[in-house]
Amino acid sequence: MTKQLMFYESAVPVSATRHADLSIETGTGYAFASHASAVPIMALEFVAAASEYAIVFASVGEEIFPAVVLGMRNDQNLYLGADAKWNAKYVPAFIRRYPFVFSTSEDRKTLTLCIDESYAGLNREGKGQRLFDEERKPAAYTQRVLKFLQDFQAHFQRTRAFCQRLKELGVLEATGVQVTAAGGEKVALGGFMVVNRKKLREVPDDKLLAMAKSDELELLHLHLYSLRNFAEMKDRLAGSATGEPEEVAGTATLQ
Repeated sequence: MTKQLMFYESAVPVSATRHADLSIETGTGYAFASHASAVPIMALEFVAAASEYAIVFASVGEEIFPAVVLGMRNDQNLYLGADAKWNAKYVPAFIRRYPFVFSTSEDRKTLTLCIDESYAGLNREGKGQRLFDEERKPAAYTQRVLKFLQDFQAHFQRTRAFCQRLKELGVLEATGVQVTAAGGEKVALGGFMVVNRKKLREVPDDKLLAMAKSDELELLHLHLYSLRNFAEMKDRLAGSATGEPEEVAGTATLQ
C-alpha cells in the first residue's frame, strides 16, 4: 500500500556526468500516479489532507505508516482526472516530489538524490528547468529540490517515531469499509488500520498529556475526522455511486 518507489521505473543518481545537459519540464500532469490507490503522507500533512482524503494507517514490514486513500480498488486513483490533473486542492508531498527521490545507503547514513529517467518531462531541448548550470554545478532548481527532499526525509523520521508510539500504545485496529457503487455494486476496501476510540480513551493520562503537548493528539483527531471522506468515495467512483458507505466487520470507527 505504501511502496516507496511505486512510480519510479528507472531511478538513478543525479550527476553532472550523466545529466549536465538535461532539463525538466514540470506541470505535465500526474499521469504517473494513475495506478496509485494510496500513498504515504507525513504527520505534518494531516492538517491539509484531512479535509479531502481519508487518512489511515498501513503496515510496511514491521512498521506502521500513515497513508491517504486514493481509490477503492487496486491500481485505482479516484483523485486523478481524465486530463491527468489532480482533483483536490492538496497534493500529497509523496506525489509532488516525483520524479525525484532519495536512495539510502545500506548503513542508512548516506542519502543520494535520484531522478526517474523515464519521466516524460526530461529533455535535452532546454524546456523547463536545467538540472545543472554552465559550470556543471547543481542549478538553483536542483538545489530547491534537494532542500524539499531533505525536509521530506526529516518529516519522515518524525512520522516514523509518531507511528511507533501508536504501535506501542496499541490504539490501532484493522478495519475496512464498503461502498455501494452505481448499479448496486458493493466495493470493499480493507488492509488498513484506524484508531480505536475506546482504546484511545484507555491510554494513561500522563501519556495523553505528553501527546497533547507534542501535538500528536491533534493528529489522531484529524485522522478520525478524515475518515468521513470515505463517504465521498461513492461520488468519485466511475458512473457515480449510490447510497452511503456501509459497515463491514470492524468498521464502527468509520461512522
